[in-house]
Amino acid sequence: MKAEAAFFIAIRYLLGRAKEGGRYLRGAAAGIAISLIPIVVTLIVADGMIHGITDRYVELGTGHLQIRSFDGTESWDEIISRLEGSSRIRGVWEERYGLGVLVGKKGKTGATIRSLDSSFWQDQGSARFIELRSGSLDLENERELLLGEALAESVGAETGDTVRIMTIREGSGGRSIPRMTPFTVKGIVSSGYRELDALWCITNLEGAERILSSGLSNSYLIVKTDDPYKGLEHVFPEIFRVLDSGYGVYTWKQLMQSQYSSYESTRQLLLFIMALIVLVAAVNVSSATSMLVIERQRDIAVLKAAGAGPGTIRKIFIWGAFLTGLSGALAGGGAGLLIGYFINSIVKGLESVLSLVTGFFHGGKVRLLDPGYYLENIPIIIDWSAVFVIVFATVLCSVIAALLPAARAGRLKPLDLLQKY
Repeated sequence: MKAEAAFFIAIRYLLGRAKEGGRYLRGAAAGIAISLIPIVVTLIVADGMIHGITDRYVELGTGHLQIRSFDGTESWDEIISRLEGSSRIRGVWEERYGLGVLVGKKGKTGATIRSLDSSFWQDQGSARFIELRSGSLDLENERELLLGEALAESVGAETGDTVRIMTIREGSGGRSIPRMTPFTVKGIVSSGYRELDALWCITNLEGAERILSSGLSNSYLIVKTDDPYKGLEHVFPEIFRVLDSGYGVYTWKQLMQSQYSSYESTRQLLLFIMALIVLVAAVNVSSATSMLVIERQRDIAVLKAAGAGPGTIRKIFIWGAFLTGLSGALAGGGAGLLIGYFINSIVKGLESVLSLVTGFFHGGKVRLLDPGYYLENIPIIIDWSAVFVIVFATVLCSVIAALLPAARAGRLKPLDLLQKY
């Protein structure tokens, strides 16, 4: 019997009528498809979350690179002017960072004080992720500031309001003296990820000189290149030609090492849990193949009597398992990709429906993705190589699971089967 015949018989078993055994293979394929949907959706959402959060930290927080002084040097102007002439560097900004207490009409709360030139927020990378809720991003004088949306809500501040910042300055004899400084809220901003901007209190560099003492704050340079994910190592030689031994250069991966590792570990754990579900569904192909062998014993006897060898019989059921795994993987993978692509619309729709239902009981809006911990809008990132690996592994597991029942089918003796039927 030709090898092609085994393939077409397997197709008949998969697509044939239920009483011909097709129900077992189709049921196994459906189980694979259903189990594959969550792993693909999880992959898209996890990659989108990690990429979206990382992008915001890299563009709005750490920058692509940071230059720090080991000896507390405060003057960066000469270094900035020399670095800005590099073809690989998109921009360089000085940032002074410190802590304080923001006091508004609703109360007070801790704040992280970031002092940068307004051009930082107009950079193409920053502009992609910074969203102006109200007011303006331009700080025209040292008495104006920008507030993160969550921080503004906590103290009841709005654009145009006057708030006060309490910081510590060093007095005579090294004593710490609190200082209250009034500022006008020029704008309220959001990065789309509340954990990043929840405590932002942004001034210009002149404003930092008023409230942040050098001994109680940090000053460093934020450097942005053409691509933070590729070629950062090529920028180091140009930077070190400008700097002397009193400076250190750190990439965003070094600055975010623990956080980024946590994201990746969470992603891998989620995928592993989902993979176990797919593995169980793929192993069900073994049970489906075993049931198919039992129901198609008469076919096996006739084929062997017609000259089909054990290898051909094995191929029929291995092909059946392969087609079962492939059809289930393609159906589940396709559905998962479709759901993942429209995940933001689906989440918003579910939130609206649940808010409508729960509104009859206790009111309030239901949030499936708390903006305090998740992005307000999930970027759609599809890792096609990972999707291919998932589909391939699913089909491979299906074939491996069917090897034992296929081998048993090949060992069946035609005479015993014909006597039975």
